[in-house]
Amino acid sequence: MSRRFRFIVSLLALAAGLSGCGTVNEKLSAGMGDYIPQWAGGLPADAPPRRGTPQYDAYMKERERKRLMPAADRDKEEQAQKGATGSTSGEAVH
Repeated sequence: MSRRFRFIVSLLALAAGLSGCGTVNEKLSAGMGDYIPQWAGGLPADAPPRRGTPQYDAYMKERERKRLMPAADRDKEEQAQKGATGSTSGEAVH
């Protein structure tokens, strides 16, 4: 009986420890993607900023401004931005 009791207690301790790792990893993974390079599976360079930061608020204001802009003006602005960055329409699709 003693051996069986120790086995059950050790099994429960192992299960409790394993379940604790799941919550730790969930909290760590939310922020670790910011520090991992894109080639290793991190965030891409054109990902929007995180919610709750000042950059996110500015991003959302700019997005709303573009949404309210007439389509013709929006297309002109996008063409001007593409010309300024030097990208061409002949790029490969990924």
